[in-house]
Amino acid sequence: MALYSAAAAVLEGLERGQGGLKSLVYNSGFPHVRQLYALVSETLRYAPVLEKLLDGAALLQAEKKLPPQLAKVLVYDLLFGKGLKCGGRWKALARRHRARLEAELARLKVRHKVSRNEDLLAPEQASPAASQVPRYVRVNTLKTCVDDVIDFFKRQGYSYLGKAASLEELKALSGKKFLLDPHLPELLVFPLQTDLHDNLLYTSGHIILQDKASCLPAFLLSPTAGSHVIDACAAPGNKTSHLAAILKNKGQIFAFDVDPKRVATMNTLLARAGVTGCQLAQQDFLAVDPGDPKYSRVTHILLDPSCSGSGMVTRGPGEEVAPSAERLQALAGFQRRVLGHALSFPALRRLVYSTCSLHREENEDVVQAVLQERGSAFRLVTAFPSWPCRGLAAFPGAESCLRASPAETLTQGFFVAVLERCKEGADAPSSLPVAAEEKPQPREEKEPGAAPRKRKRKKQRVKE
Repeated sequence: MALYSAAAAVLEGLERGQGGLKSLVYNSGFPHVRQLYALVSETLRYAPVLEKLLDGAALLQAEKKLPPQLAKVLVYDLLFGKGLKCGGRWKALARRHRARLEAELARLKVRHKVSRNEDLLAPEQASPAASQVPRYVRVNTLKTCVDDVIDFFKRQGYSYLGKAASLEELKALSGKKFLLDPHLPELLVFPLQTDLHDNLLYTSGHIILQDKASCLPAFLLSPTAGSHVIDACAAPGNKTSHLAAILKNKGQIFAFDVDPKRVATMNTLLARAGVTGCQLAQQDFLAVDPGDPKYSRVTHILLDPSCSGSGMVTRGPGEEVAPSAERLQALAGFQRRVLGHALSFPALRRLVYSTCSLHREENEDVVQAVLQERGSAFRLVTAFPSWPCRGLAAFPGAESCLRASPAETLTQGFFVAVLERCKEGADAPSSLPVAAEEKPQPREEKEPGAAPRKRKRKKQRVKE
């Protein structure tokens, strides 16, 4: 689906109350969801100005077949965005009216006594949290390495400042400067205004634009190369590609999502990222039989189920309203069912449960309920002990869980719990954590975030 048509469809869905901005974008089937999200967000931000321009220029009267939502998107990109770089016949249509629209924009500025386009906007209504979260870039080690990506950006005029020593350094980033994240060894950090959607490294799949908190589940699951892994609710696929990178494309990933549009989007993303050894299925994970011989070697599961999305902060309007108590109860019921189902796979050794929710009902309460149902079969693991934001004190050992937030970790709001199967005969209550030093974790012999070992230069260097 073309970018402008996809954006217009999202705007129409918002007007009809069919969902929130994030859910409509991710369910759109458009392959470049970040690009679509940015375009819709900015069109919404300029919506009052765009409506005045459309009325003043009488564009909809002149072009009766042009849907109003599509008209807003086209006029935004023509006058305030990137100048209609795509669009086919719609681009030609908008350009026919360019002179009239520019004249109406000039008159609007005179009436409001302003000289800049931005001054036509109402005072910023966005949450202060949105302005704190920088741009995170995960290096796709299936195609390249951190050193080569750093060199590439330096050749493009960016200044590399080394590994960050604190979150304050991330907050202070500006201009064309970037850092290596202090916790995750393959994550680069840029100022929040940085747009890399058109960068060659992104379009070729050498980098993934992924929030730091979203990188935690695969990082903490940490399957060894050759493992069989399930990504239970996989779309849009960033965590799946991260798992493939950790596995070095050695082993097997079974990825599930019930929505055909999301599966199509995910298929495109995984192909661009160079992922192999992944079986992608349009299927409800709850309908997957744990006793199927196909999954008899599955030792790791990443479970990031549908949630309220209350932890997601953005740089644009159009957000979902706070979920009702009934909605939270329904979500938590589904999350308990799917977590319990995941723990029933017979060879499972380690599972990561994560949400982008802030609500205890979807996080600590779900983990506690399922662990109680399972008796002493599974237990929480205290993973990433240096992470500053821990689980709420909902039950003994809940501090083993991780939380993330814009204020405390400069990320989206997130929750992560790591569960491991208890050794046979071990006497350990499922609700209590196991200290990291008592049971070594895969790939965690050293503190997460320590400097990675020097990599060999990969053969896939990207030329400008």
